[in-house]
Amino acid sequence: MRVPSRSPGQPPGPPVSPAAPARRRAPSALPRRTAAPAPDLDAYRAAVADLLVEVGALAGAPSTAARQMLVDDRLRDPAIAAVLDATAQGLLGARETLLLEMARYQPNERSSAADLTALVRIYLLSRIDVMWWRDTPTYRTDGQVNASTDLVDLEWLRRRDLLRFRYTEQPATVLGRGLRAVGRRLRPDATPRTAGLMFRRTRREVVALLNDIGREFAAATGPGIPPLWVTSLVRSAEHQHRLRRLGYAAMVPSAHCLGWAVDVEMAWFTRFGARDVLAEILLARQRAGEVNVVDEGQAWHLCVAPAARKRLRGAYEAEMGV
Repeated sequence: MRVPSRSPGQPPGPPVSPAAPARRRAPSALPRRTAAPAPDLDAYRAAVADLLVEVGALAGAPSTAARQMLVDDRLRDPAIAAVLDATAQGLLGARETLLLEMARYQPNERSSAADLTALVRIYLLSRIDVMWWRDTPTYRTDGQVNASTDLVDLEWLRRRDLLRFRYTEQPATVLGRGLRAVGRRLRPDATPRTAGLMFRRTRREVVALLNDIGREFAAATGPGIPPLWVTSLVRSAEHQHRLRRLGYAAMVPSAHCLGWAVDVEMAWFTRFGARDVLAEILLARQRAGEVNVVDEGQAWHLCVAPAARKRLRGAYEAEMGV
């Protein structure tokens, strides 16, 4: 059976001789696809800041339709759209996710999003992370986090005095949680009020980043000021959804589930007069293109930039002697 041709037919004109084969363009003359320019992150952050002012003006308003129209319009700003479109979700997927997060938002003591404006800020600024690491596989289960050879155990490093920051783990038993509660009542400000790490594992580059920041913070503040304190590292997607069910502002997708994000305590350092010092250190590293920084209130979220990966890996290997 003959399959009809999809072509519209031979146009009028002189026939083409079969003895004259079509000339093919040399491979070097073929048009080359040029890579799209990287989004302007300074312009993105400035556009997000402008959007937050407008969201704040409507945050207490009863009209969800007005907020939806505002966000829908502002996300089309070229500076914002360029970043969102470069994420795995794309512009439309990111827009739908943000609107759904806003519709479901309920303030609570556990959430780092104190209000609707904070929710929008955390979501939009964290999209820089997922744009950077869009091709990185997600740690979907707790078992994958614990079994990954790309992650190192912080406790092994801590016992050898190779860390320039502190952390605490989540108590694994009812007894442990009880002892933690008693300790907080006896010494309420001795440590940050954080649940602690679910996983004490992270990427080698993140260890190098935190050690760098920890040394710089210690040098800038002097004796008597506690070291840098880490409140969250890698998480599985399974754990991220557990946090969401508990009311935390745990965004999805998240660079925590890719192993490239970390949260550091900020509010606790106010009592030592050192919060602003730490904030400037973190923002300076963002300006240098080494990290993305998201103000989440009590803690600030950091994500390693791909451009810093090679340097940080080299720093880790030099410091650890590997």
